Amino acid sequence: MKYHIKDESLADAGRLRIEWAAMSMAVLNLIKERFSKEQPLKGIRIGACLHVTTETASLMQTLKAGGAEVYLCASNPLSTQDDVAASLVVHDKIPVFAIKGEDNDTYYDHLRSVIAADPQITMDDGADLVSTLHTERKDLLDKIIGGTEETTTGVIRLKAMAKDGVLHYPIIAVNDADTKHLFDNRYGTGQSTLDGIIRATNRLIAGSIFVVCGYGWCGKGVAMRAKGHGARVIITEVDPIHALEAVMDGFEVMPIAEAAEIGDFFCTVTGDIHVIRQEHFLKMKDGAIVANSGHFNVELDLEGLEKVTKSKRTIRPFVDEYLLENERRVYVLGEGRLINLAAAEGHPSAVMDMSFANQALCAEYMVRMGKKLEKKVYGVPREIDQEIARLKLASMNIAIDSLTEEQEKYLSSWEMGT
Repeated sequence: MKYHIKDESLADAGRLRIEWAAMSMAVLNLIKERFSKEQPLKGIRIGACLHVTTETASLMQTLKAGGAEVYLCASNPLSTQDDVAASLVVHDKIPVFAIKGEDNDTYYDHLRSVIAADPQITMDDGADLVSTLHTERKDLLDKIIGGTEETTTGVIRLKAMAKDGVLHYPIIAVNDADTKHLFDNRYGTGQSTLDGIIRATNRLIAGSIFVVCGYGWCGKGVAMRAKGHGARVIITEVDPIHALEAVMDGFEVMPIAEAAEIGDFFCTVTGDIHVIRQEHFLKMKDGAIVANSGHFNVELDLEGLEKVTKSKRTIRPFVDEYLLENERRVYVLGEGRLINLAAAEGHPSAVMDMSFANQALCAEYMVRMGKKLEKKVYGVPREIDQEIARLKLASMNIAIDSLTEEQEKYLSSWEMGT
């Protein structure tokens, strides 16, 4: 079995951490139990490009339990948990190609190693696996049944591919499931982003001015948690509806050019490029702390920052100090990459339970229906979304009402008014 990880001796420690995470993943555990009996993925090769964390390990185990051959690489050079990668290789015999801190060339070599397994289903987090397949291994595209995509950024890229007519197989946008983005993006990103910033800096959030760039579901979560820590939260936005929503939620809203002058902490969560640019870095107060929790580090114009930097040093793990030409210091966390995974452990397992339940059930759906679908991006089937929510509520011992026959009739008719 080919693989590339940091250290096999970390496997036992990784197994304990995977076991701990699995205790909070009741929905995925139920799916794993069913998959073990029914084998819906038997003989299917799945190529996955995901953050290699304890929660991802539970997903890989579930897919393998369902009969799949699974190959995994990291979707971010800094997100890999090396003990988890070792455990998957040693204890689960799953080929993993991921090392925390890998350089860009190694990152793409690992992607190519997964692609070399000739996958029939792709499972992506940011669409790097899909885009590399489409640019470097077009000979394999006709063999692929379909894929899934985990992130907002990846869905944007894939929809652009579909619009341009270059997407060669159907993809399910797992990110767009209600049981994913309403929970993972908001509660998962919110908690884990603040966790990463605090672990990296050990700075007090209370009483600070915390600037959140973007007020989508991830931005909502980060703003909520920063406010909960006692920060004065400022939102920057380009969408008037999102900006208005932020105002109605009680936050200040202003352009980044204005916020740059007063913020203590900055966090980008937009999915777009160069949200904080050179001119904004130059306006920041001495000691400003800048992080990104969007998928790619391109949200920060790091090249522009370098051009106005006199000197640079790593002052503590995951904290790079830039001494600017104006003699002010700006601190960039985690090389501008996902701070919740660079400096912390990513989303809590209880919320990833729903996201990865979507991944598992959508992979099963693709095996069954993929050949009948067009080459475009699809939403998660509503019945899958609702089943995951039902199972999650049941695992929390929460019961809900059901419609009476009279209520169902009322909702499906038009004759009855006041």
